[in-house]
Amino acid sequence: MEKQWLVYILQCGDGTLYTGITDDLPRRLEMHRAGKGAKYTRGRAPLTLVYRENALSYSDALKREYRIKQLPRTEKLKLIESYKKTATE
Repeated sequence: MEKQWLVYILQCGDGTLYTGITDDLPRRLEMHRAGKGAKYTRGRAPLTLVYRENALSYSDALKREYRIKQLPRTEKLKLIESYKKTATE
């Protein structure tokens, strides 16, 4: 069975956004919260998962992560808002 990759966005305690990929979201979130994840998220607690998107493969996840990281903050916030709307429907 192939791993299920996904792209995620965290909102940091200072209001900034961090985008990453993983094949095990609970483990990755725990790493971030323990200060063992990405260097960027260390010291920026609390970290809140605000967006997640499944990807078909590792390669697709990397490409989508790159595209999201290239978006201006306003577009990232729109992406997060649209995710929130579909998650509550």
